[in-house]
Amino acid sequence: MNIDKAFGIHAKALELRSRRAQVLAANLANADTPNYKAKDIDFKSALKGAAAQQGVSLKTTNSRHIGTAPSRAQVETYYREPVQNTLDGNTVDAQIEQAQFMQNAIRYQASLTFLTSKVKGLMAAIKGE
Repeated sequence: MNIDKAFGIHAKALELRSRRAQVLAANLANADTPNYKAKDIDFKSALKGAAAQQGVSLKTTNSRHIGTAPSRAQVETYYREPVQNTLDGNTVDAQIEQAQFMQNAIRYQASLTFLTSKVKGLMAAIKGE
């Protein structure tokens, strides 16, 4: 049994949610930086890309070929459209960023809870319980 199949897409979802938390935290940290542009991740499309990539593996046919490392989820960020323009050019809205950060944290915790229950189930199966 392939361990990636046992966990499904939730392992990749955790990785993507972690990356999104970093982006949102950077936005919050730069809320007062002039000309800073708020960024975000299109989580749905990134997760679709990770799901499509999950079953793909490359094989080398010669020992001198360069192998591939396990790929981290490829994540593209985009600039968020400002709700209201500011005089200093900063597009971060702290309230929106905080709400997005909290929503992302809740969904991260949900995926983590799911994975934890999967691991407990696998451990029970291994022990024969």
